[in-house]
Amino acid sequence: MGTDGRRSGFRPGKGNTEGVTAGKGKTNGVAVTPTTAAASASCQYRCIECNQEAKELYRDYSHGVLKITICKSCQKPVDKYIEYDPVIILINAILCRAQAYRHILFNTKINMHGKLCVFCLLCEAYLRWWQLQDSSRSVDPDDFIRYAKEWDFYRMFAIASLEQTAYFTGIFTFLWVERPITAKKTLNSALLLKALLLSSYGKLLLIPAVIWEHDYTPLCLRLIKVFVLTSNFQAIRVTLNVNRKLSFLAILSGLLVESAMVYFFQRVARALGSDCAIYKSQDF
Repeated sequence: MGTDGRRSGFRPGKGNTEGVTAGKGKTNGVAVTPTTAAASASCQYRCIECNQEAKELYRDYSHGVLKITICKSCQKPVDKYIEYDPVIILINAILCRAQAYRHILFNTKINMHGKLCVFCLLCEAYLRWWQLQDSSRSVDPDDFIRYAKEWDFYRMFAIASLEQTAYFTGIFTFLWVERPITAKKTLNSALLLKALLLSSYGKLLLIPAVIWEHDYTPLCLRLIKVFVLTSNFQAIRVTLNVNRKLSFLAILSGLLVESAMVYFFQRVARALGSDCAIYKSQDF
């Protein structure tokens, strides 16, 4: 890796156009096979600068000389991140750079969003469980008490899952209603869901915030919440190529549906006479 954060093994340059092969190469440590003429029509990449479709990210000339493809629309490299170190890409994603999001969502084959979703839900469930135990401290060593606390964690996981489902449902419903009829046919729900799950990686910071507890922990939890919402906002913008207003309203709709579901369960819990402490004093 050079001083500018680029991979030294990737050497862009000019070469003879004879025997040229187009491909995607190895990005972010994920090996991807070169594209073929048959696949290029169905598998499209995106320019990270102008969001225009591209059939290839680079060309492999003779003697292993590689040259990054130039976008025909903006005349800039289609994806400069293919020669960058993953750490640099992660930093740009943390800064919510649209280019980094396009690289991750359109030009790489990352299929870890399902596992990341489960792990993020576990982190959120642990935070809720920790807050519940902190509000009702008990030193009783009885096995029944420990068993009940264990089930409290499973209940927190179920609640976190339901709230996230309601949040995503609100986003998808708003986008489906708001977007024009002609655009609904091109709405890639699977890609949008993947983008939302990947952009929720900020929830992983909940565990360090809880482990290293201090006076500013509540503030840290709120900042993590803001960071996750900001990442979701950028993911919607990049995936659907919409303006900031539409993306903001989609996030707001998701929060409203999530809050409505929490309020509904509070009313049901009160009607049944059960404890509503699981919804009290939640900082995330």
